Amino acid sequence: MNGKKKAGRTLKEIRDKYALEQNMRDEETPEAVAESASSGKEKSSLPVIAIVGRPNVGKSSLFNAILKKRLAIVHFDSGVTRDRVSSTGVWEGKRFTLIDTGGLGMFSGEKKKLDFWDSSIEAQVETAVESADTVFFVTDVTAGLTELDKSIASRLRSAGKEVIVVVNKADNPGTVQSASEFASLGFPRLFPVSSLHRSGLDPLMTEALKNVKAGGEEESDEAEPLRIAVLGRPNVGKSSLVNKMLGEKRVIVSDVAGTTRDAVDVDFTLDCAGEKVPAVLVDTAGLRKRSKISEAVEHYSIMRAEQALESCDIVLFLIEAPTGGSTSQDKTIAGMITESGKGCIIVANKFDLCKGKDPKTFQKELHETFPRMKYAPLLLLSAKNGYNLEELYSLIADLRATMSMKVTTSMLNRVLSDAQAKNAPPLVGGHAFKIYYGTMLGNTPPTFSLFVNNPSFLSENYRLYIENSMRNAFEFKGFPIRVLLKARRRESLSDLLARGDRKEASEKKKKPSSSPSGKGKKGSPSAGKRPMAKKGTRPGHRPSEGPIRSGKGRAIAAGRRIHRAKRK
Repeated sequence: MNGKKKAGRTLKEIRDKYALEQNMRDEETPEAVAESASSGKEKSSLPVIAIVGRPNVGKSSLFNAILKKRLAIVHFDSGVTRDRVSSTGVWEGKRFTLIDTGGLGMFSGEKKKLDFWDSSIEAQVETAVESADTVFFVTDVTAGLTELDKSIASRLRSAGKEVIVVVNKADNPGTVQSASEFASLGFPRLFPVSSLHRSGLDPLMTEALKNVKAGGEEESDEAEPLRIAVLGRPNVGKSSLVNKMLGEKRVIVSDVAGTTRDAVDVDFTLDCAGEKVPAVLVDTAGLRKRSKISEAVEHYSIMRAEQALESCDIVLFLIEAPTGGSTSQDKTIAGMITESGKGCIIVANKFDLCKGKDPKTFQKELHETFPRMKYAPLLLLSAKNGYNLEELYSLIADLRATMSMKVTTSMLNRVLSDAQAKNAPPLVGGHAFKIYYGTMLGNTPPTFSLFVNNPSFLSENYRLYIENSMRNAFEFKGFPIRVLLKARRRESLSDLLARGDRKEASEKKKKPSSSPSGKGKKGSPSAGKRPMAKKGTRPGHRPSEGPIRSGKGRAIAAGRRIHRAKRK
C-alpha cells in the first residue's frame, strides 16, 4: 500500500540496519567498513545498551534504577515484560539509549513445546541485541549459576557484542562475594549490583560509557518530538497499527487480549505534509473495565496507559469497525480522552471485515455513537492491509497544525459579536447573558477566557452554540474547545454619579480651611508666592469654560446637568 511505502521511506535506516550489519560482518572489506561508518545508529549516534537475561532476574528493576524513573513494569511474577522497552538516559553528563527486554525462557536451539510468548520474546531480544553496542547480561546471585544462564551466555558470545555480566540482587556483603561464581561464564567484566538499593551502579555505568564523551548530545536545541499514543480496548489492533506505521514487527501481536503490558515508546520520523517531523509512537495496554481487572500486572499496565495519555500530544483512539458502534468501554475511554484535552483521531480498525458497507454512510453512523467526540475526525482503516493509512498521516498533520494555531483577540471578539447578533442568548431566570469580550489563553487544547456579566446566566445549549461558532470560524480539528467564564461588572450611569458624589464629599473633608487674616501678611507662608492654579484648571484656562475633566468626569457632569434640568 502507499501508506506502507511512505512510512518505509522515512524509516529506511531503522528497518535496513540489522541486515546491513550482518552483511558487513560476513564481508570484512574496506568498502563495507566505510559504509558502516556512514550508516549511523537508529535515530542518533547515542550508544545503545540492551539488558538481557532469563526471566525474573531483575532486568526491569535494573532498567528503572539506571534511568531513575519507573518506566518498565516490575512484579514478582516471571514473564511480565514481553515487548522491548527503550528510553534515553543520562549518566554523569553522558547520554545513552537503554533497552529492556523480556526474559529468555528457552535454551538455544530448543523448538519443541515452546510457548507462544517464548518464541515472540526471543525475536524481540535478538533484535535488541543486534541493535546494541553493549549488552548487560543480568543474572541472579541468590539463585546461583543455572544451565539457562550458560545457554544465554553461549548465544551472546556468538553475537560478537561487548557483554558485561551484571550479577543482580547482591544486597549484602555475603552475596557480593558469591558473585565470583559467574566468572565461569567467560566474560572478563563482571559487576555485582543491587537494583533494589541502587548500589553498584556507578562502576557499572562508568565501564559501559567509558568511551562516550560527556555533553556530546545537546538536546536543548532539538525540537520536542510529537508524541502519539495509541489507546483502545484490548484486542482492537493497537499493536498491529503500530507495526504497520513503523513498517516492522516492533511489538508483539497476537489474538490474546492483554498481549501488550508496558507502554512501548518507539522513535520514528513522520511525514507531515512534506515535512519530516521527529515523533514518538506509544503502544499501550488495552483498557478494560476496572471491575474486570484481577491481576496486579494488568493494574500497572492500565496505569502506564493512563500516563501515556497524559504525556502525549495526539491520541489515536482505536475501535472495532465490525461492532457497528461504540461499546460502553469505548465511551468510557472517549470520556477520558475528552477530559484530558488531547487531540484525538478515532480510528475504526478492521474495516476489511465489513463487507458490503458504504464507507461514507458507515463512517457517519459510527461517529454518531460518540456524541461527546464530534470534534474528533473518524477514519475507517485496516491495519492488516494498510487501507487508509495515508489518510491517517494526513489527519495527524492537520492536528499538528492545529496545535500551533493562535487567534488574535480582535478576530475572536468579531466572531463572538457575530454569533450573539445571529442568535441572542436565551433568558435564564429572567436574566440575559452578555459577553463583553474574550481572549485566547492556550492552544493545546484551544482555551478561551470570556468576560461576561454573570456565568450562571449561560445555558448549556448556548455554550455549545458559542463553542461551535468558534470551531467553525477557526477550524480546530481534533481538539475539544474549553471556555472559561469570568464575571465582570459594568457600572451604570447612576452608579457612576453616586461614586462621583462620594469622591467629591471626601475631597471636601480633606481640603484645609484658609484664613483671610493671613492673606498677604509678611512672613506668612503664602507671602511672595504666585497663587496656585485652581484644581482642574491649566494656565490660561478661563473659569467660564469649567474645570478640565476626564472622560468619567464628563459623564458625571452630564448626568448632573440632566438632573438639574428635570428639577426645573
